Amino acid sequence: MAEKIALSKKDRLAVAWRHQFLQGSWNYERMQNGGWCYSIIPAIKKLYPQKEDRIAALKRHLEFYNTHPYVSAPVMGVTLALEEERANGAEINDQAIQGVKVGMMGPLAGVGDPVFWFTLRPILGALGASLALSGSIVGPLLFFFAWNIIRMAFIWYTQEFGYKVGTSIAQDLSGGLLGKITQGASILGMFIIGALVQRWVSISFTPVVSRVVQSDGAFIDWSKIQAGADGIKSALEQYATLGANGLNVEKVTTLQQNLDQLIPGLAALLLTLLCCWLLKKKVSPIVIIVALFIIGVLARVVGIM
Repeated sequence: MAEKIALSKKDRLAVAWRHQFLQGSWNYERMQNGGWCYSIIPAIKKLYPQKEDRIAALKRHLEFYNTHPYVSAPVMGVTLALEEERANGAEINDQAIQGVKVGMMGPLAGVGDPVFWFTLRPILGALGASLALSGSIVGPLLFFFAWNIIRMAFIWYTQEFGYKVGTSIAQDLSGGLLGKITQGASILGMFIIGALVQRWVSISFTPVVSRVVQSDGAFIDWSKIQAGADGIKSALEQYATLGANGLNVEKVTTLQQNLDQLIPGLAALLLTLLCCWLLKKKVSPIVIIVALFIIGVLARVVGIM
């Protein structure tokens, strides 16, 4: 029986160190995949002695990946455990590993931004700035050392936590736990992507469908607005009651407004599904990005968007 291959603490430290540079090769096609692959190289070298296995593993980890760079550490820990079990003969396929990565990266990204970017860094920055304004060199030094110590410690300990949890998941293959985790992570990942469509994909069709002259009282009669503060107050009160349509005599309805009344975000959803279909047909993401850019410019020029 062959001796089991195990990642040592030195191997995991090497991965954690490299993981700090996760965004070093960020790209629009697969985002953080280059940094992720660079981070996991020490583990791949240790787990797979054969060149062919290493190549396959690196290709496996060059798939799409994107999350907050610090909370990515527990995802890496779980992935290291899965790769270790796979290298020792466990039935863990590429889809299982990628499914766990995709399923974890979405929810964790939503945690990392408010904790690190919007809470910890502003607090440390404000503390350091207050000391610096008093002329103390301690201010910038405090921010630099405190931020990096917290950041590096978080990356290491959460990676270790993910590694230990991932090992227990991989060892329970007979109970189907890995399959349930993979399925749940994939569902959660798709849910997160679906929820982000409305936020990140924006399409507005500008063609005018109708123009209707509004009746008296449905719009602000600017000729009757008094001068001075009382007039401004009156206009604001009417605007609050009538809404944006009360600014003009004509009520203009655009194609986008009609679509929003039907199903808000329908165009954005259809565009996302089209891009997914093109990716499934092996169309290069770069080709899709360039095509969307050209179509957007032309649509703007001719007045469609």
